[in-house]
Amino acid sequence: MRIVTYNVNGIGARLPSLLRWLAEASPKVVCLQELKAPQESFPDGAIRDAGYGAVWRGQKSWNGVAILARNSQPTEIRRALPGDPDDAHSRYIEAQVDGIHVACLYLPNGNPAPGPKFDYKLHWLERLIAHAAQLVSAEAPVVLAGDYNVIPTERDVYKPERWVDDALFRVEVREAFARLTRQGWTDALRAMHPDETIYTYWDYFRDAYRRNAGLRIDHLLLNPPAAARLVSSGVDRDVRGWQKPSDHAPTWVELRDTGTG
Repeated sequence: MRIVTYNVNGIGARLPSLLRWLAEASPKVVCLQELKAPQESFPDGAIRDAGYGAVWRGQKSWNGVAILARNSQPTEIRRALPGDPDDAHSRYIEAQVDGIHVACLYLPNGNPAPGPKFDYKLHWLERLIAHAAQLVSAEAPVVLAGDYNVIPTERDVYKPERWVDDALFRVEVREAFARLTRQGWTDALRAMHPDETIYTYWDYFRDAYRRNAGLRIDHLLLNPPAAARLVSSGVDRDVRGWQKPSDHAPTWVELRDTGTG
């Protein structure tokens, strides 16, 4: 079973590329971020015509998350991250797909830092850590997939010295991410590629994709039952080179199938 996280940077602008990629890659589960569309504008019809059921939480112009499942309808579990009932941002959704518990998240960017946006990011991380502490011990496989807007280590960024004061790489953020993984989560990409230079995001500017001047900020974290089924992981890097692409590439994990995916 292939589970993918993909920040599409606008579902409207990226729909042709998304449909092409779905047809070519045929993943079982896809977690989308940055839909940048209100709830009623999600292209549910086109997604269903492509063979995918979907649950989503939209937001006009910003944020937005969705979970797609090939040949099935995801069973929605929750539509928001616990811990702040006043947080109206569409950044989190959970669903069940064929016995797998999937959380799709879009963690705040946090820039400029320091400042209110960075404080919101740190608070959101603490809420995620608290909720993840319950999910990690679940008997079912759990996957926390999404755009974390966190560069975990220096090997996850081109020229790390340029990012020291950025909200994606500040010490407070990296330490929070490390506390999250220490709960017992496996970073699927690093587990299979411990020493490789591997990125998931390349800026549109300064020819970053061609120069491979990227970041690894899209992550799939696995609880122990999911990690026990880990077969492979990777990045569909070529998608970033398509016409009118997102600045992120689909990032995936392959879990040993149980016969339903």
